Amino acid sequence: MASSTATMLKASPVKSDWVKGQSLLLRQPSSVSAIRSHVAPSALTVRAASAYADELVKTAKTIASPGHGIMAMDESNATCGKRLASIGLENTEANRQAYRTLLVSAPGLGQYISGAILFEETLYQSTTDGKKMVDVLVEQNIVPGIKVDKGLVPLVGSYDESWCQGLDGLASRTAAYYQQGARFAKWRTVVSIPNGPSALAVKEAAWGLARYAAISQDSGLVPIVEPEIMLDGEHGIDRTYDVAEKVWAEVFFYLAQNNVMFEGILLKPSMVTPGAEATDRATPEQVASYTLKLLRNRIPPAVPGIMFLSGGQSELEATLNLNAMNQAPNTCLAEHLLEDMGRQGREREGGSGHSLGQSQSQFAGSAREIHWRRRV
Repeated sequence: MASSTATMLKASPVKSDWVKGQSLLLRQPSSVSAIRSHVAPSALTVRAASAYADELVKTAKTIASPGHGIMAMDESNATCGKRLASIGLENTEANRQAYRTLLVSAPGLGQYISGAILFEETLYQSTTDGKKMVDVLVEQNIVPGIKVDKGLVPLVGSYDESWCQGLDGLASRTAAYYQQGARFAKWRTVVSIPNGPSALAVKEAAWGLARYAAISQDSGLVPIVEPEIMLDGEHGIDRTYDVAEKVWAEVFFYLAQNNVMFEGILLKPSMVTPGAEATDRATPEQVASYTLKLLRNRIPPAVPGIMFLSGGQSELEATLNLNAMNQAPNTCLAEHLLEDMGRQGREREGGSGHSLGQSQSQFAGSAREIHWRRRV
């Protein structure tokens, strides 16, 4: 079945001059319908190579539950230290522990959050009262996840583009993360429009995501597939769409080649918007139209959920764009809260003199507010 899927995604190849100074043989999947949240577990698109196949499907569907989102708290210790410094605290493990305890133990958080992406230290950390962070999350029906990439580095031979490192040793790390309680993984790579994108950078991003996804599933972790198309630049929305369409075709071609089970992944795409410096701005309805067209044309319906990136947009812009997509007919997309909610909680907690209970109440209130503003 895997080979037939790969064939479908590669059908009718055409050449395009979409990359700077190069041509690229494109993978052209047939037009598919928009993502649905409910997928029949028996309708597997590829062979179930992982012993965790049933668990992967269940985990993916849980995280993609309607009305919920993912909380990103995978910032590095250095970045966390900047948060602490802003409220006059040292960057010590004890202070990071107290800060993360505040987030994961906020009462009622699981009503709006279905998954939490953790930094490695957090995955192995306990709360200030001695309970494992992952156990506190599970008690709130929040699935623990883990950031597994090792960051971006320059891609030699490209147009000053980057590639994501971290495949070395990934199998042993993901196996250990599963034993510690993680059930999904995050791997972030980027594609830059102003710098190309070159065929080399796109292929490297797609192949890296596919290898990461296959290794993660083999260890029992649901991979979030995230080729972030950067918003930098003066290009219009049509250029963004053109690049995104071809990037996602390449991604799914290599996912199929690596026998990744589509029912056991989640997607984290960028919305289709103009470049951040573009003079012509798009309305929420235009963003919704282009983004939904991209999903229908490039994303197989077996994928159980989509967690949209809001990077580069204000909270209001992301909310209005997501609402426009949710209001369109025949769509069922899982909203992704990303860092906005965590940042709000940090800002309200820091420097205000509030008690722990007040800070947690405000943090949970932020999640509730975004939840209601992004409902269909």
